[in-house]
Amino acid sequence: MSEPKSLLMVVTTHDRIDDSHPTGLWFEEFAAPYRLFRERGYRVTVASPRGGAAPIDPKSAPEDPDAPEARAALDALRDTRPLAELDPAAYDAVFFPGGHGTMYDLPNPTVGRVVAQFAAADKVVASVCHGPAALVDATLPDGTPLVRGRKITAFTDAEERAVELDQRMPFLLETRLRELGARFEPAPDWAEHVVVDGKLITGQNPQSSAAAAKAVIELLDQ
Repeated sequence: MSEPKSLLMVVTTHDRIDDSHPTGLWFEEFAAPYRLFRERGYRVTVASPRGGAAPIDPKSAPEDPDAPEARAALDALRDTRPLAELDPAAYDAVFFPGGHGTMYDLPNPTVGRVVAQFAAADKVVASVCHGPAALVDATLPDGTPLVRGRKITAFTDAEERAVELDQRMPFLLETRLRELGARFEPAPDWAEHVVVDGKLITGQNPQSSAAAAKAVIELLDQ
């Protein structure tokens, strides 16, 4: 019997856009994939750039936090591992859920190096909604942006304007990915939409969370 797959989920621990806008992880984007991965028998490690508790965006909090699926996800977010302490070689895939908090702490050199290591080892790199912010600082060995020429999607500029946070973000994710040379493929606002380019998987929005996780499972189970 083969060993179960090991999967790393990396979440934000940034909890505020400004004094009037608390933020964090968008709960569905973690909870739905986490459930699917565990149902598949994967060993899941939850990490973040600095470790510790992961804040939930209040607008995404589960209606019933005591429901078994919600409770399991909430428990996994109480004490995330510091990403720098983990060895990417120990995992078969990495998944970055979104939430506006990711726009502040996923674009950093440590996250970029982790993404690059997974890609260099031909392992699955997946993200959803604002999670592709993790790709911004990832480069190939020659310094080329990892996303250059790759087909991807993410929370679109139109969706950012629709939630009226486009003027409050440190940058617009679609715009930045296009500037880095990505072949960005948007769908209509709030449509379920997942793009798979080799072992790079991206989902556009919260509605794409489960579909992105299923795409990961399909690749890992080949």
